[in-house]
Amino acid sequence: MMRMLLPPHPIFLFAFVLGKSGNRFSLRQTLGPSTTGPGMTPTEPLQKPRTENRQRALVMLTGVSKVFSSGTVALSNMSLTVEAGEFVSLLGPSGCGKSTALRIIAGLGGISSGTVDWPSSRINAKGLPEGDISFVFQEPTLLPWQTVFGNVYLPLRLQGISKAAATSTVLETLDSVGLKDFAQAYPRQLSGGMKMRVSIARALATKPKLLLMDEPFAALDEITRQKLNDDVLRLWRETGITVIFVTHSVFEAAYLSNRIVVMKARPGRVHADFTIATSLERDAHYRTSEEYRQVCEKASNVLLEAIGFPLDGGLSMAGLEHHG
Repeated sequence: MMRMLLPPHPIFLFAFVLGKSGNRFSLRQTLGPSTTGPGMTPTEPLQKPRTENRQRALVMLTGVSKVFSSGTVALSNMSLTVEAGEFVSLLGPSGCGKSTALRIIAGLGGISSGTVDWPSSRINAKGLPEGDISFVFQEPTLLPWQTVFGNVYLPLRLQGISKAAATSTVLETLDSVGLKDFAQAYPRQLSGGMKMRVSIARALATKPKLLLMDEPFAALDEITRQKLNDDVLRLWRETGITVIFVTHSVFEAAYLSNRIVVMKARPGRVHADFTIATSLERDAHYRTSEEYRQVCEKASNVLLEAIGFPLDGGLSMAGLEHHG
């Protein structure tokens, strides 16, 4: 049975297939009282209104709130528009609702109020964008009894694509993450970084429009993490995919993103939203550039405000990596 083929991750299947039927129209999912306000108060720093462009908007959250059955308010009146081709990092302390927001976008959790729109996507019978989303979790969640090829082939298999028809796509995707020569290896034979590359390849195999990444490199050593950051940036440039990336790391957000959304906790909400424009190539040299230092400093200062530390409180950027 299919249930026996899946690992013990409750939302593992979502990373692979969202359904095949649907029509193209704008989805407005509303749960609870509708809220159309901007979602941020005028006093919140660096919160600049973004002009809506529904032709380019991939997903739009408007006034979204999430209250768990325990009464905990995970998100309050959150508004966020992500346009096609953006690399957006959600940065903030633990408990600020970053992962909750990501799972709402993925359709893995309901909302208490507000709306979630997909203006330009084909919607399936479950009310989700058809084949447009892939999710990379904090753990690789690979099937240990399947080869690397088998793990990357799985989402295509679940879509009814034969192994013969999918082979070229699987090998091409593995080649894009540098693992084509490991197609017949098993997860137990791979390093942590290689397993995460397989997870990324699996997510990209269906050629989604939107890639959601929930702190995928948090458990890796710094050298491996930097290499994977470079891999993700290269894939983003080559494919034109839209990425929403959850992280605690100021340095990671500043390196990867062309836009950073800083979130505040209790309740979770957007504290600041700013773009990063650079003429420099993001590589090892960029990490030592003055421009990168300035971006890190700006993101650090905004994060300090979000967690309630005065800017002269003596908390360093490095300290922010471990706060919360």
